[in-house]
Amino acid sequence: MSPASLDSPDFEALAQPGIRGLRAYDPGHDVVALRQRFGAALVELGSNENPQGCSPRALEAAREALVLAHRYPDPLGAGLKRALSQRLDWPTAGIGLGNGSHELLMQFAQLFAGPEAAVLASQHGFAVYALAARTVGAPLVLAPSLPPDADMPLGHDLDSLAAACTPNVRLCYLCNPSNPVGTWFEPAALEAFLARIPREVVVVLDEAYIEYREPALAARSRALLGRHPNLVLARTFSKIHGLAGLRVGYVLAQPSIVGLLDRLRESFNDNAAARAAAEAALGDEPHVAQVRASTAAQRDSLTAELRARGRRVYPSATNFLLVEFGPDTAALEARLV
Repeated sequence: MSPASLDSPDFEALAQPGIRGLRAYDPGHDVVALRQRFGAALVELGSNENPQGCSPRALEAAREALVLAHRYPDPLGAGLKRALSQRLDWPTAGIGLGNGSHELLMQFAQLFAGPEAAVLASQHGFAVYALAARTVGAPLVLAPSLPPDADMPLGHDLDSLAAACTPNVRLCYLCNPSNPVGTWFEPAALEAFLARIPREVVVVLDEAYIEYREPALAARSRALLGRHPNLVLARTFSKIHGLAGLRVGYVLAQPSIVGLLDRLRESFNDNAAARAAAEAALGDEPHVAQVRASTAAQRDSLTAELRARGRRVYPSATNFLLVEFGPDTAALEARLV
């Protein structure tokens, strides 16, 4: 008997309202099948992967960890938390680990948003923010992005975001540098924004691409945690560290916030090999510096070539470019594949 022939109830109707409005993740192309057909070197640009790969130290650490694959990982993640604490000068009690930062971003909506507690985000922001709000049935307040003729076109308009923070907002997502645009704002602008936001609103700053900027800027956003207890920094090892396939993310926040996350997360939400690789990657600063410099050079070169061909290329501080191709988009995508 096939599953389709069973007399099943309407499971769609039984699902929670927030889930009924969702669609399963659509990767666009079957990248695995394409790589099997054309070769593993094929790069899926929309995923913003690091084609230079991860640190050799990270690969070796992951291999060594696999010897103990029969054992559960440390439920506290103590080793990686200690390494992050030493590198970032933040207590281990204020560090939460996740299966990529995606999981953590979703969990903040589960913690602080709901039908009576709205989510605030920018008009052009990471798709996960809207997904997180919808999953918990929370109203989504979208503030207009900066106009196309601004210095940072389509970037976060922090003044508009602050003005849109109505009394029912309990969670705000920011992305710096921005995904999918690539634009950025400076720490001073962030601090001015935080000064206008009620302390009861948790502000999650998604810094997935922060390492592509100068290291001092990442340190400056970290310094704001001590002055703004409602600020959370979300980061990942998927981008500049090149560990997208192992799924390791983390947040820096007040210990009381991380304590709430610990109540929600799965007991073993990230694996031992991934943690070992992340800890090793964190210690290989020369590799990170090389990727940062190489990416900047390639980004500038590609920007110049595209603009020479009459294309509009938006400012970017990341490892990707937002480019307008207009009616040529579909044909160009097909040609690239």
